[in-house]
Amino acid sequence: MQKIRKGDKVVVLTGKDKGRTGEVVQVMPKEDRAIVRGVNVVKRHQRQTQSQEAGIISKEAPIHLSNIAIADPKDGKPTRVGFKIDGDKKVRVAKRSGVSIDG
Repeated sequence: MQKIRKGDKVVVLTGKDKGRTGEVVQVMPKEDRAIVRGVNVVKRHQRQTQSQEAGIISKEAPIHLSNIAIADPKDGKPTRVGFKIDGDKKVRVAKRSGVSIDG
């Protein structure tokens, strides 16, 4: 089970976007990277195609999982993730407050 999943609210710990929060759009477990909405935005030159116009577009670049942390559901500060067996399900728990992250 992954600690960071699509749809999670995360906080950036290092880099040019340090302290910013955003929602995880995509996780790439094999590369240990994630794409976070509004974070690590880069400009790319786009060649014209039939469906897309040419120009400079801004898009989110992947960020390493070690540089982001899940935002605590209670106060929004970065927290580590633990696991707890709840009945017959394994759920993620915020180490900072002990609150369940999964629903």
